[in-house]
Amino acid sequence: MDDSVFLRLYEEYNRDVFNFLIYLTRNRDIAEDLMHEVYVRVLKSYSNFEGKSSEKTWLFAIAKNVSIDYFRKQATMKKHTDLHFDWETQELVADGLLPEQLIESDEEKRLVLEELHNCTGDQKMVILMRFFQDLTIAETAEVLEWTEGKVKTTQHRAVKALKEKVEARSVRKGRSNE
Repeated sequence: MDDSVFLRLYEEYNRDVFNFLIYLTRNRDIAEDLMHEVYVRVLKSYSNFEGKSSEKTWLFAIAKNVSIDYFRKQATMKKHTDLHFDWETQELVADGLLPEQLIESDEEKRLVLEELHNCTGDQKMVILMRFFQDLTIAETAEVLEWTEGKVKTTQHRAVKALKEKVEARSVRKGRSNE
């Protein structure tokens, strides 16, 4: 891989990939480690990139796989407590808080980000890709290796679940302020 190609990929997409990883893990240090792994994989596999998808889609596919590997490794480390991580159905729970600099002062966005971490792994991935990284349904389907229909269904369920969680939280907060 030509150094200029790597540098261009890094400069053009590093912020999007990093934001994706930090929203997913809720931990800056972990996101930085995963970011490093993403670009190591980019260096190793760029010669296999055929251009059938955009570079951005390809990078997000790598970031998705790196994050899945991370969460699976975490789940394996917790096996002694009989926890089994099922990417399809279980929630992704990451230690730590989102860095304050990534949370805007907008209360609703803060609530959505907090409640996003109570969604299933699939829902979380779709919401992050569609609404935080502005990937299209087709690009999201390509990254996740799903059909567009599955992306649409998961997105619909995720938005509905997030809306319900945020509304319920607002009601609870309203009661506690009385």
